[in-house]
Amino acid sequence: MTSNDSGPTPFLHLPVMEAEVVELFGPVPAGVIVDATVGGGGHAHAVLAALPHVRLVGLDQDPAAVDAARERLEVFGDRAMVVQARFDHLVPVMSSLGIEELSGVLFDLGVSSHQFDRPERGFSYRFDAPLDMRMDPASTTTAADLVNNLDESDLSDLLVTFGDERFAARIARAIVSARPVLTTIQLAETVRSAIPAPARRRGGHPAKRTFQALRLVVNDELGVLPVAIEAALSSLTVGGRCVVLSYHSGEDRIVKAGFRRAATGGCTCPDRLPCVCGATPSVRLLKQGSRKPTGAEVSANPRAESARLRAVEKIAGVSVRGPGGR
Repeated sequence: MTSNDSGPTPFLHLPVMEAEVVELFGPVPAGVIVDATVGGGGHAHAVLAALPHVRLVGLDQDPAAVDAARERLEVFGDRAMVVQARFDHLVPVMSSLGIEELSGVLFDLGVSSHQFDRPERGFSYRFDAPLDMRMDPASTTTAADLVNNLDESDLSDLLVTFGDERFAARIARAIVSARPVLTTIQLAETVRSAIPAPARRRGGHPAKRTFQALRLVVNDELGVLPVAIEAALSSLTVGGRCVVLSYHSGEDRIVKAGFRRAATGGCTCPDRLPCVCGATPSVRLLKQGSRKPTGAEVSANPRAESARLRAVEKIAGVSVRGPGGR
């Protein structure tokens, strides 16, 4: 965590479930792993250090993350490369690098500790800063644009859909009344004033869900995720693995649905009956359900608490025939 100053700080990020991620990639065939959200390079460094049979390409839309990851991973020489790109551009990046298949893809979704801890990025209600929340500073829409330009109904819908906010209507009404809302502290106080006092005393900061919802929409995180997951699964070689860490129920639902479609081949036959639709699974689930961080990890890194890990392995496609095939 950093102090609220204007000086540069290192792009520090404590990798969540690092040991589990490295273990999951251990059996993949020799080749290239894409860290589609490389951040400061924490997971990437751990994977490269533990698995000498792989190379790694890191992607990130944040230029500060790209610079930090390049510096962090330069010790691995030509085994590591970092490219500034959003993760739904995975296939074009692969094509530009002459890579046809991947041994693995990692997604560590959400926002990094560095982005939270830099006041000027506008992600956090802990600092007074302009409402920004852009992961890619070159993108056009900021959180201030949404807060000040959406009508009350659309703003309320945004808070429900992307923040699961039970007081969305009250918050939207308060924001519209307070416009212009231009800073993180102004927004946080406006949200706090709209939430009943008993609710403010539990469940963490009262503005947490509002900030989360705005960040997701500013960066179109849920919109691009299905495309990225499908591209990742299609790019895997047999035996390759896709590992995803998500921190929001909407993210996890998208990952779960994408993995299930690939693991069933899109089978539409009734459960517990033989498949007759000719579905061809392309992956196998490495665990039913999601994995969660240990209590010890959450104690050491509270930001890991909401993490959910899912993983699949690419298989040679064989049509589902008979019960037990899914």
